[in-house]
Amino acid sequence: MTHFDAADAAIEGALAAGATYADARVMHRRFESMSARNGDVENLTQRETAGIGVRALVGGCWGFFGVPDLADAAARQAGVRAAEIAAASATVPNRRAGREALIPAQPEVGSWASECLIDPLSVPLSDKGDLLTSATAEMRKQGADIATGSYDIWDTRKWFASSEGSRIDQHVRECGGAISSTVIGDGETQVRSYPSRRGQFGTRGWELVEETDLAAHAARIADEARALTRAPQCPAGERTVIIGGEQMALQIHESVGHAIELDRILGWEAAYAGTSWLDLSQLGSLKYGSELMNIVIDPTYPGALGSFGWDDEGTRAAPRDAVRNGIWTGVLAGRESAAVAGLDYAGSVRSDGWARLPMVRMTNVGLEPGPHTLEEMIAATEDGIYMDMNRSWSIDDRRLNFQFGCEVAYEIKHGKLGRMLKNPTYTGIGPRFWSSMDMLSSETVAWGTPNCGKGQPGQTGHTGHPAAPARFTNVRVGVRG
Repeated sequence: MTHFDAADAAIEGALAAGATYADARVMHRRFESMSARNGDVENLTQRETAGIGVRALVGGCWGFFGVPDLADAAARQAGVRAAEIAAASATVPNRRAGREALIPAQPEVGSWASECLIDPLSVPLSDKGDLLTSATAEMRKQGADIATGSYDIWDTRKWFASSEGSRIDQHVRECGGAISSTVIGDGETQVRSYPSRRGQFGTRGWELVEETDLAAHAARIADEARALTRAPQCPAGERTVIIGGEQMALQIHESVGHAIELDRILGWEAAYAGTSWLDLSQLGSLKYGSELMNIVIDPTYPGALGSFGWDDEGTRAAPRDAVRNGIWTGVLAGRESAAVAGLDYAGSVRSDGWARLPMVRMTNVGLEPGPHTLEEMIAATEDGIYMDMNRSWSIDDRRLNFQFGCEVAYEIKHGKLGRMLKNPTYTGIGPRFWSSMDMLSSETVAWGTPNCGKGQPGQTGHTGHPAAPARFTNVRVGVRG
């Protein structure tokens, strides 16, 4: 029995039980993770899972059922159960019951695979362990009190079929790694990380980890963590701030990416991390930021962590503007939410496994490059602060008011970088903050976020954020607590 046979059986079961639409995703995922601490391997995890998840639409309501069994009878029964759950949901009064609302879609047939030059799971465990132990040992040698390193690998195969005739298979390989140095000072600890606190991840092979060259940066980040314990505090007040690319990726993720998720805007998603401050009546007219702000939703971005060929309801990947010249122009949507909102596009529905219902998720949400360089922004700043590398984040339930902390900052005086500053923070209100962006670098990196949480039961999403350093004026910095 092929994977598509299992999907077809599930769909047939759902339709026979009364569904007007059904789709099924067969998924096989292998996962591997290793961590090291102070020169020794601390943990190795290897998991493998396979199953089928079925969605069924009855009376305008969804039912979902998943099983770790691809046999014909089990798949068919999963389809029946999904339709039964949908029918039961339709008996409960709600504003969506009775609406067969999916935007029209042509059947999709095809295959897609992410770029992979070196299969991460084929690299010997000994080589991966040597990479992490040598890097963490070097950080210890350079004075780190706690030196950690890690990598994660996901190898996912998907087979999608729908009652409309779609038949899609995809092979997504993702990986990335990180190192971090913690130094204990006088009553405080300081941390420096590389390439970021979470690491750099993409839909690529082990070549991505090799390119980050973790061991080459071990001594530097240990030295910087030690220097931070002696550095003065970031001052409080209003400053011109240049934010590094890695921190900009999180700024985009939290204050734009989540805010433009259509299920949040519609109020469907509220229990986990809130809704959105955006109002659909202002789509196409709301000023989100300065004219330098051009945010693009692009699941076709090569090698980025949110890339795919089709989303998890069979919509082909395509780029779309979210913000153009500072004006809010687009959202992250699925076929159902788009129909309710009166939109004609979808393409942003994903699930973190066969046992979870797909939902609106970020893909690659990033800033188009600007006209400047980091050096030009620094040279043009008379009195400011350069901050980089996220350390903490906090944002309200409407994705509007935020406060972020970074690992390191540097004074900027008369167009030159000055002394190191510790515990830098900045705070703002989304549209006011983005409207103050007056310079933007062309030095874009597609940062990967492998730990985006959403939904109940919770799901972990993989998202990408092309970002570059940017300058903002009159930013409140140095906020404590």
